[in-house]
Amino acid sequence: MLKTVSMLSLLCLTALAACNTVSGAGQDIERGGQAIEDTANDVQQSIY
Repeated sequence: MLKTVSMLSLLCLTALAACNTVSGAGQDIERGGQAIEDTANDVQQSIY
């Protein structure tokens, strides 16, 4: 019984850590996309 509870606890902690990592990666990708968009807008305005 103790082994089962330990394994379930470890599985839950791993799942929570993975969700946090994926969320952080999504935020980083979003910031990168925003930086590219801002740069493209700056270049477009400098052309006109």
